[in-house]
Amino acid sequence: MKIAQIAPLWERVPPPAYGGIELVVGLLTDELVARGHEVTLFASGDSLTSAKLESIHPQALRLDASIKEYNIYEMLQLANVYERAGEFDLIHSHMGCVALPYSKLTQTPTIHTLHGIFTPDNEKMFSHAKSQPYVSISNAQRESRLGLNHVATVYNSIDVSAHHFFPAADEPAYMAFLGRISPEKGTHLAIEIAKATGIPLKMAGKVDPFDVEYFEEQIKPQIDGELIQFLGEADHFMKNELMGRAFVTLFPITWREPFGLVTIESMAAGTPVIAMNLGSVPEVVVDGLSGYICNTVAECIEAVAKVPALSRTACRDYVANRFGIEQMANGYEAVYQQILAEKFARNGHLVGAK
Repeated sequence: MKIAQIAPLWERVPPPAYGGIELVVGLLTDELVARGHEVTLFASGDSLTSAKLESIHPQALRLDASIKEYNIYEMLQLANVYERAGEFDLIHSHMGCVALPYSKLTQTPTIHTLHGIFTPDNEKMFSHAKSQPYVSISNAQRESRLGLNHVATVYNSIDVSAHHFFPAADEPAYMAFLGRISPEKGTHLAIEIAKATGIPLKMAGKVDPFDVEYFEEQIKPQIDGELIQFLGEADHFMKNELMGRAFVTLFPITWREPFGLVTIESMAAGTPVIAMNLGSVPEVVVDGLSGYICNTVAECIEAVAKVPALSRTACRDYVANRFGIEQMANGYEAVYQQILAEKFARNGHLVGAK
């Protein structure tokens, strides 16, 4: 099967540190190549892939301070993809709604994985292209009121073998928080939980430009280097070490998280997760097995005392059996075959054979 994968240009594939979409695209692309598919990855020029790489810029856009109009490069990339649409059996976009106007203008089907959330603005475009085939990354991500053509839910995955397993937490115990330092991720709530329990909190993550005020006003004044520590942005090795050696990872989100890769990265390292009951959390975390699902900060604080009852081996096994690369690739292959079968039924001739 000839497949085009389209990744965002802001970060390389795979990302050196933070970048959930790019991590998933990288894992999926390499696995599809390993399964014998002919894959072309449209991404930043510094991306690392076993597929054929096509790029309109030599590096991740966030690394190029000279770029002022990100959307211009998105349009150039999508023009490159869809001008060549006839070369592919199907196109798989990870670009959100920006690919929708292009995908309606070609006979080559496009699968759209929804990695983000719906907003009053982007809903207008999704409604305009509601018949396009969409893949959600959790059932909770879907908005039935929009009437979109959801063809499947395929959960994100990680390479479990690339995450070292820690059979025991470090002593003295500490809690971990990883992700964007933002109100949505609940960084301030993680600090509140740490202060209530007296257990040190080690935080790592990036601060996006639009979250600088939040960081400076609500987070930075509470960082004392002892109870509350901030380690900056973490690469893969640092994330694995930080979560694996932790007593528990806190995930006190305040929004409808579409998936939350940090939760399965933590569990793969053996560390349970305490998470707020929002968005995809009940689909990803098993309450009482791989962590605890809470409805309030008070419940999160109470859950800390119950963490020692959980098996770190069970956390690891759960992720390996449910969120491995094989499961994700199987899900997408099934979607590809479904879409191509529907095209065959419409056109009356075979397409998409390997």
